[in-house]
Amino acid sequence: MANFKEEIQRRRTFAVIAHPDGGKTTLTEKLLLFGGAIQVAGAVKSNKIKKSTTSDFMEIEKQRGISVATSVMGFNYKDCNINILDTPGHKDFAEDTYRTLTAVDSVIVVMDVAKGVEEQTEKLVEVCRMRDTPVIVFINKMDREGKDGFDLLDEIEDKLKLTTCPLSWPIGMGQSFKGVYNLYQKELNLFSPNTKYGNILGFNDINSPELEQHIGADAAETLREEVETIEGVYPAFDKEQYLAGKLSPVFFGSAVNNFGVKELLDCFIEIAPSPVTFKTEERVIDPYEDKFSGFVFKIHANMDPRHRDRIAFLRVCSGTFQRNTNYLHVRKDKKIKFSNPTTFMASKKEVVDNAYPGDIVGLYDSGNFKIGDTLTEGEVLHFKGIPSFSPEQFKYIENADPMKSKQLSKGIRQLMDEGVAQLFVKNSNNRKIIGTVGQLQFEVLQYRLKHEYGASCRYEPINLYKACWITTTDHAKLSEFIRKKANYMAKDKEGRDVYLAESRWMLESAQTDYPELEFHFTSEF
Repeated sequence: MANFKEEIQRRRTFAVIAHPDGGKTTLTEKLLLFGGAIQVAGAVKSNKIKKSTTSDFMEIEKQRGISVATSVMGFNYKDCNINILDTPGHKDFAEDTYRTLTAVDSVIVVMDVAKGVEEQTEKLVEVCRMRDTPVIVFINKMDREGKDGFDLLDEIEDKLKLTTCPLSWPIGMGQSFKGVYNLYQKELNLFSPNTKYGNILGFNDINSPELEQHIGADAAETLREEVETIEGVYPAFDKEQYLAGKLSPVFFGSAVNNFGVKELLDCFIEIAPSPVTFKTEERVIDPYEDKFSGFVFKIHANMDPRHRDRIAFLRVCSGTFQRNTNYLHVRKDKKIKFSNPTTFMASKKEVVDNAYPGDIVGLYDSGNFKIGDTLTEGEVLHFKGIPSFSPEQFKYIENADPMKSKQLSKGIRQLMDEGVAQLFVKNSNNRKIIGTVGQLQFEVLQYRLKHEYGASCRYEPINLYKACWITTTDHAKLSEFIRKKANYMAKDKEGRDVYLAESRWMLESAQTDYPELEFHFTSEF
């Protein structure tokens, strides 16, 4: 039992979130470097300026230089087993990030020193606040000109509604960037782009005249004044407040130069939570329970196009997951065992015999799983908080190659299960409508259908404002509504009733005329 507890306490599972240009993927690379994984995750440069990383392993990601799916990567650092979930930064793929946030215990938010808080980051951090997820902020690209450090802290508190606690502080920026002072470890780290991670000096007393020798008189005076302001204005670090999601440590650095990342990681493994409890509809799951439980938060088809494999990503929540052991698939009420469960270094996989709470396991899936599915040793549990959101853009999808109808049907079904987009079938004419958060999802869907399934599709415009799910206990009113709104009714892939409103006025009128009906804007109700 002691070993089991020790294994859990060694786990750190977190997501890295940011706007795509904030340096999120670069930070992930550098974190992986410390786990000895740089040969797998390092930047791969072509003859042109384009670059991609192993965490962006899909061909379209390499072409576009963006992440369109969450990548799962694991490595060891010191005595900790760390799982990073590198999320899509592009706003069109926010839903994948929302789902990812349900499977992590903490989050690192990456911000660009010049751009500050961006809209996408605001939305994602709001989800973290709703769940009281512990958040660490890394302010990146300090080797470039940007906003004043105190202005950035004010922006974080104002826009992200986070209470900040600087644990490192920059000495200058851009051309005059000299390094950071680590308030947590009482160390001075002098910036040097050509070293592995700077020149770290123990420095308990910044009032020492020795400081001037390292950074100059003007920078030393400024640093002392700013540290005095920090100690007077910002709260001292309190681990319990951080773990409760009430206090967010802030670090500064330059990920591309691998500067400031080691301080972040060293502090992270010391303060970040080991696996936490999870809520189900039936009860709260404690990670230290003996019996295994876990849920599927992501499905990815064709991770290796040569093998047409489909992987369900499972977060282990309690007990020990064991290879070749029968587990109950709660939704289907049947036992399944897995002969080759895997852990990941992006697209590189390794078969594992045991996995513990906090671990992310890849399960080869022939179509058994959907996002949100639960596996247990026999208990019926339903994990909460993995919704699909009401789409904002809509298009009819049509088959562009009649000879590939089966491939198109299979591709759409599998990619909808994966959560790439949402599918609605109109009641009146059975036409298929794809709903997405943003335009880029349509392009990714079309690309993947072509390159992974050999199916061609085309889109046709449709004028819709909102899709919402309809429920009620008054079946007569529901039948009346479906009859009167026949041209605007559809079914989702689960067969649930969906109302397709062409305008805000139509939606508000329907809500007013039918108070007996509930209009849901997420699929979890």
